[in-house]
Amino acid sequence: MHSLMMLLALGIACGFRIIPPLTQKTWASSLFFFLFPPLILLMTSLAVLYMGYHGEMLGLKADWLSYVFAIIFLSFAGFKLIKLFYQAWIAQQELRKHPQTLIGNQFARMIDTEFPYSAQIGFWNSELVMTQGIVNLLDAEHLEAVLAHEKAHYNYRDTFWFFWLEWLRSFTAWLPNTQVLWQELLFLREIRADQMATQSVDSLILAESLLLVAEQVNRVSPFNFSHQICVAFHQSDQNRLLERVNLILDEPASASFQLSWYTWTILLGSLMPFFTLPFHN
Repeated sequence: MHSLMMLLALGIACGFRIIPPLTQKTWASSLFFFLFPPLILLMTSLAVLYMGYHGEMLGLKADWLSYVFAIIFLSFAGFKLIKLFYQAWIAQQELRKHPQTLIGNQFARMIDTEFPYSAQIGFWNSELVMTQGIVNLLDAEHLEAVLAHEKAHYNYRDTFWFFWLEWLRSFTAWLPNTQVLWQELLFLREIRADQMATQSVDSLILAESLLLVAEQVNRVSPFNFSHQICVAFHQSDQNRLLERVNLILDEPASASFQLSWYTWTILLGSLMPFFTLPFHN
């Protein structure tokens, strides 16, 4: 019976990843179709692990094969989580080597490199990181726009929430459309920060800042930092740069980033495997 549960969860996970309305490109739909499949797999594995391989459910005997599979899956997920935490810890230790400097009205860790770079790095209380390259590149007005964008990432706690999303992605990368949904979420995250930034700075200045940084990125040697707890101003995806600029200029408040009550209700459906516990003897 437990094997049937595992197969059903796998079928549901794959099914939800095959049929998502990717053309809508909304925060709610992208987040739901990204979250629900790994959550249903996790909850089913935890339920099977809790019930064990003895006894029966609805007249069908429990089996050891599903129990072993649940242990392997959860162990793999746990390994990925430990690995991400370690990489994030290393990144923070590296970050603390750089001095803090007042940039505009915010303190930032300053890195001495010509590569134009600005990001929030950390967990819940992330720190602003900037390079000498981006400070030299932008004047005070454009730099203020970048700071407003980074402040939006801080307010949304994007480094914290996307750390956990990255964890879910890391052990379910084999599911259909994982990379497509992940890239969509990264893009929508930037759009959300842009929208908040345009409430305090001119949208044209923000768009110009993005283009100036993107142009300079192609001229100097790259700069790498751990992405697990990093939310950078300029992402490496050049294909969507123009789309993002157009959204800043033309539709600064068009996208909705609220999750409706029924989206939360369906997400809670991932707890369904635990409802089967009373039927296990």
